[in-house]
Amino acid sequence: MPAPAPTLRSLARVLGLSRTTVSDALRGSPRVDPDTAIRVKKAAKEAGYRRNPLAGALMSELRRSRGTAFRGVLAAVDFHEPDRPDSAARFHRELVLGAETRGTELGFKVEKFIVGRNGLSVHRLDSILQSRGINGIFLLPAWDEPDLSGLDWSQYAGIYTDYIIERPALHSVCSDHYRSLLAALQRIAALGYTRPGLYLQKHHDERLQYRWGAAFHTFQQHHPEIRSAPPLLVDCFSREAFTAWFRRHKPDVVLSHNTEAIDWMESCGAVLPATNGFVSLNVLMKTRPCAGLDLQPRQLGARGAELLIAQLQRNEPGIPEWPSTTTIPARWVDGPTLRSAPAAK
Repeated sequence: MPAPAPTLRSLARVLGLSRTTVSDALRGSPRVDPDTAIRVKKAAKEAGYRRNPLAGALMSELRRSRGTAFRGVLAAVDFHEPDRPDSAARFHRELVLGAETRGTELGFKVEKFIVGRNGLSVHRLDSILQSRGINGIFLLPAWDEPDLSGLDWSQYAGIYTDYIIERPALHSVCSDHYRSLLAALQRIAALGYTRPGLYLQKHHDERLQYRWGAAFHTFQQHHPEIRSAPPLLVDCFSREAFTAWFRRHKPDVVLSHNTEAIDWMESCGAVLPATNGFVSLNVLMKTRPCAGLDLQPRQLGARGAELLIAQLQRNEPGIPEWPSTTTIPARWVDGPTLRSAPAAK
């Protein structure tokens, strides 16, 4: 029979110390003599003891609340990025709402923190989270490459709500852009469109490891009857570049995040949906009614909260050895910028 797992009580008994002293030493409390703290940590390591921060937070909360329901805390961390599109803020709000709703159901509340130029430094964030016993980090998407490697990740579990983060490499949850665009292309082909055109910001596709572009090219390769227009990839959306491309390549349907393109199409003589169509790649960013993809940020936020809370409940802080990615496909939204499917006979 395997030996029982070491506990604070058993460590205290072996070391001849009180349970409180052992607990304080393992938490790094300055109240413990440094030599004693070293001895406690050495004994805990040799015994294979693993501190559970969630259990500690639970006991502290129960003592404060005198037995009422425990509510853990997740930190929703966003970045202050002046170059990030304003429309991204709506997506982030929906992510947080999803995390808050699901977190509440699982006994957790969500508190928001901002790091960056006009927010907290990473060092200050680390200090605040540790002092408050917050061990779960729900990291919102960054427009540029994010870096939270300055946090003491031995104390935290984390989830990133976008495709990939390298500093540190965390588990992530994100929309399945590749699968979703393939499904959208199949849908518009079934409606009779034969010359789709993709209009993207370069950086937007780069952030997603080129999944929008990859899905577009794959669909074209396997559907030779669809004569796709060459994708238009730009640094910034502009009327001049779009209208030159649209007049030259004559796509009969445009897929883009930028719904201003609808006005530009109409200025070139397009009549939607009679002669041309438009599909929004993220209907949360639309400025007028249109068909497109709902990337389901609330569902992403809810799933991210579930994955993060599960890590905390399993007492799995730290950077994972094998980071995983959980994806959720977008939901199709009908709209007036595409013609209707023919009636079934």
